[in-house]
Amino acid sequence: MHVQVRCSARLALTVVVAAVLAACGSFDSASHSIASAASAVTPYKVEVVQGNFVSREQVEALSPGMSRQQVRDILGTPLLTSVFHADRWEYVFTLKRPGVTAQTRKLTVFFEGDRLLRHEGDEMPLEADFVATLASKKVGGKVPVLEATSEQLSRFPAPATPVTDNEQPLPDASSKQYPPLEAGGR
Repeated sequence: MHVQVRCSARLALTVVVAAVLAACGSFDSASHSIASAASAVTPYKVEVVQGNFVSREQVEALSPGMSRQQVRDILGTPLLTSVFHADRWEYVFTLKRPGVTAQTRKLTVFFEGDRLLRHEGDEMPLEADFVATLASKKVGGKVPVLEATSEQLSRFPAPATPVTDNEQPLPDASSKQYPPLEAGGR
């Protein structure tokens, strides 16, 4: 009987190993189908805007000899200032949008003391062109008509009639006497 138990145990072990190997193959095909289904669903990707957008109009407004405050008024606060390079401000702008290559633009402003010496960097877009590129990415829907036709207006009741001579108008609030807010006699 001891031999039969060993033989049965070997047979059971062989069946279990075969079942596990067969299951691995089915899991592999199932994982491929799950992966293909998951690739069809894409997560929401956020547009990332970092830094200071500087337009061509702003760069053209700069002129040598301007004070640091005047430059800050035109371009805004710089993204990078360095303790080691106190006479240099860095303006960096990055826009990352899904499905579009990332846009990065840099502008460096150099000072001598408190006065603007020069500026250098990438060619900046016109503000209108940049806004147009942002608006073109948005999914456009049908723009609703914002003006009602006379047929649409006829469905609503007419406004209340104005006060006639026979009716008494409401009393003027300035002529009414109100009691004091605090009780007297303290």
